[in-house]
Amino acid sequence: MFYPAAPLSSSLRRAFGVLGGLVLLTGAGSAQAEMTHEAVATDAVTFSIERVADGLTRPWAVAFLPDGRYLVSERSGALNLVDDQGHIEALEGMPEVSTQGQGGLLDVVLHPAFGDGEHDWIYFTWSKPDQNSTRTALSRVRWEGDGLGELEHLFEQDRASGPGRHYGSRLAFLDDGTLVMSVGDRGSDPTRAQARDDHAGSTLRLTETGGVPADNPFVDDGATLDEIYTLGNRNIQGMTVRDNGELWVSEHGPRTGDELNLIQPGENYGWPEVTLGNDYATNEPLGVDSKPGMTGPAVALEGRFAPSGLAEVNSERFTAWQGNLLAGGLSSEKLERFVIESGRAVESEVVLEGEVGRIRDVRQGPDGGIYLLTDSDQGGLYRLLPTD
Repeated sequence: MFYPAAPLSSSLRRAFGVLGGLVLLTGAGSAQAEMTHEAVATDAVTFSIERVADGLTRPWAVAFLPDGRYLVSERSGALNLVDDQGHIEALEGMPEVSTQGQGGLLDVVLHPAFGDGEHDWIYFTWSKPDQNSTRTALSRVRWEGDGLGELEHLFEQDRASGPGRHYGSRLAFLDDGTLVMSVGDRGSDPTRAQARDDHAGSTLRLTETGGVPADNPFVDDGATLDEIYTLGNRNIQGMTVRDNGELWVSEHGPRTGDELNLIQPGENYGWPEVTLGNDYATNEPLGVDSKPGMTGPAVALEGRFAPSGLAEVNSERFTAWQGNLLAGGLSSEKLERFVIESGRAVESEVVLEGEVGRIRDVRQGPDGGIYLLTDSDQGGLYRLLPTD
């Protein structure tokens, strides 16, 4: 559930049903997947949940290779190749990451033209060690068919800092081929998110080689770093580009104050001055609801949602969810669906709560299924498919 920015036309309710035990599936597209829930009933869709792979250690992101295999990152630094039997192979050729705090190997996305031979690049974010501190960094590695090839380091944030928190690190390619990357406020000084000479607490827009696009919003502003696309973002860990080109993110607040935001170039999203979140120690409000020149949340999530992973549904398999956003939650263990109209959520429905655990990543696969990664020492890759 969420607190809407405008009154809802109606509020959707969750109706959950689970039938049966565990079943091994051997049909097309689900070889050796283990069914954990045969029928989950929601307002418009009934779906099953299959566990495609398990035994993953703190997985962070999943990407889909054209041949049907999966790439799954683990915070330990491993980039895993997972086949349709659930077999997991750690690939060689990745850099040494810092696993301090919340760091490690984080998001993974493919170049939009991946598969043409020339652009077979895997982009990834990671926490780069720098003596006793770390930086959020972006690199890419070439895919050679069954393994990794050439490695290129593209970008790292301007300041190394501690503690090992709030790396942000989600990635998404825009329709124009540029790459948006989130960088968290790094957890020690929230005011860094308002500093225009600091990458912390922002989204960045980069070229595919890590450079600065000429039309970035602050390129001609000498007081602001050229890479900055938006500022005032605490810790974005969900990001998706909708079919209409809109860039949406899910963002961690402190104690409460989690948000969904529609990202617009040059905007200031307020953290830590504008927030609905409370102080961890005192539970007192940290900021104000609004302030001139700052953009409030499109959606204020209820309670301690702890959002991570965000996807738009455009699959023909989930026709009733077309154009909706699915947001995953860590401590809440929720998967929540949002109906978006004119840059706002007008309806929502909790479709999962506790059934698979802490949700770290949410993706729609090329097969039209909805994929979830769970965050634990025995994490899993799950697939949701409609039963109708």
